[in-house]
Amino acid sequence: MQKIALDEHFITPDFVKYTQTDFAAMKKQTVNEFLANLYDFDYYRLETMDKAAIEISVLSLANPGVQREPNTALAVALAQKANDFLAEKISKNPKRFRGFAHLALQSPQAAAAELERCVKDYRFVGALINGQTSNRYLDEAEYDPFWMKVQELEVPIYLHPGGPYAVPQNYKDHLELDGPLWGWTTETGTHALRLLFSGLFDRFPSIKIILGHMGETLPYLVWRFDSRWEILADSKKLKKAPSAYIKENIYITTSGMCANGPLLCAVSELGEENVMFSVDYPYESTEIAAQFIEKAPLSKKVLEKICFQNAKRLLKL
Repeated sequence: MQKIALDEHFITPDFVKYTQTDFAAMKKQTVNEFLANLYDFDYYRLETMDKAAIEISVLSLANPGVQREPNTALAVALAQKANDFLAEKISKNPKRFRGFAHLALQSPQAAAAELERCVKDYRFVGALINGQTSNRYLDEAEYDPFWMKVQELEVPIYLHPGGPYAVPQNYKDHLELDGPLWGWTTETGTHALRLLFSGLFDRFPSIKIILGHMGETLPYLVWRFDSRWEILADSKKLKKAPSAYIKENIYITTSGMCANGPLLCAVSELGEENVMFSVDYPYESTEIAAQFIEKAPLSKKVLEKICFQNAKRLLKL
């Protein structure tokens, strides 16, 4: 079955220094393999796509990119350079690759301008943002000009994991929790809920957010969000129940989560129109991800939506 994958990454030498914190706890051989595959566009990447019947990969710069760069001017320049690089790579193989813009959220105005440039000049299909930037989260008022531009351009924003403002005290002596094993999930899920409860989707109702890793646990908790929100004193500040925004404004991908239980929960809670296939290349196995989705206990009609139709519609491919 043909597929479109949305959580697939690359890197350039400019950005390797920003990955050191994330790679520090990994085996050296694993890091070297990741970097080799992140650099590659023409050989192993295409081979693995072909074997998995992935027709299109939407490429994005590997975490964390410029979001850990304290110098705003440098962050803006590096983001532009990364997007120019990606556009050049896509131009060599436009049938197989699309792009998510990399943005320097240190400056919301610069991020909005760069997103517009990438969408209009390079035909990128949205942007991928690696969590918080300079200890600021995207629900804060200073980012409204950015969200206004997102809504105007009618492209989705992939809210990807990134490091937290500070490592929680309850991770002390358990640094394995501070990263993809657990910490990134709670950080990204919390960031998405900040957007929701800030009223962002009331102010900009057509915005679409994408979450990876089967929704960063949100589908599992939809009922409880409504139940506990209803008893709060300020619950009337939103026009709808939390579940309504999750189902109307949030899409999820299967990236990094190859298990039937979470998939069935996601489809049940969010609907078959809001779930999309992805791998999380090169951090997860493309072969395992493809075999998982092809053998999932869902009808062919639903699997076709998840594998390619939903992404094709959302990204206007």
